[in-house]
Amino acid sequence: MTQSLVFGIHAVENACSAGQLSAVWIQQDSKNKRLQKLQGLLEKSNVPFFLVSLQELNKRCSDRHQGVIAEVQQLQIQGEKQLDAQLINWHNPLLLVLDQIEDPRNLGACLRSADAAGVTAVIMTKNNSAPITAIARKTAAGAVDHLPLFQVNNLARVLKKLKQSGIWIYGTDCCEHSQNLYQTELKGAIAIVMGNEGKGLRHLIKQSCDHLIHIPMAGEVQSLNVSVATGITLFEVVRQRVAC
Repeated sequence: MTQSLVFGIHAVENACSAGQLSAVWIQQDSKNKRLQKLQGLLEKSNVPFFLVSLQELNKRCSDRHQGVIAEVQQLQIQGEKQLDAQLINWHNPLLLVLDQIEDPRNLGACLRSADAAGVTAVIMTKNNSAPITAIARKTAAGAVDHLPLFQVNNLARVLKKLKQSGIWIYGTDCCEHSQNLYQTELKGAIAIVMGNEGKGLRHLIKQSCDHLIHIPMAGEVQSLNVSVATGITLFEVVRQRVAC
């Protein structure tokens, strides 16, 4: 199985808990108590780790690694066939659909919000989308190790299948016919579709949605970062479900 890197204390802790670590490099002589605690966790898990200099870590990773870098098994993302097979097993699902999210930090932040909101699964487009990189993993703070992830080639076709399974599709778009998020009933089996950072939802994807919704903006700025908008929208769904 191919390997990839992940860095940052929280991301490595979660990868360890998920049993995905192959090897770990930790900054030697660090006084960071979290790093020391991580070292103890690795010892208990029998994961091979190596104490190296800060310079060695910087050679391996130019980002803020917090004194730890790990090699993990390549994340296995499921496809459309697996999605079809699992659809029938989901009761009252909350799905997050990401239409061509290009920035790995945005992707990671969306996945982190999805995990926090108890999302059933995340569906992503295969083309023109950010891969699950080390940066995405770090931003997701371990969410990638716990969320069912699917990548699909034809998102419009997948949305049609979701509808046929009784799932209502809500696309986020600030257009003339869009409904206020807080005045929209978001209960039952639903999928929230978030669009690209710059272009938003593609035209065909908009047409595939049952409803379009938007977050009302009180200031001069007319849009939010996609990861922020994802968190707000998902937790409005959670609020309505809890209120039932």
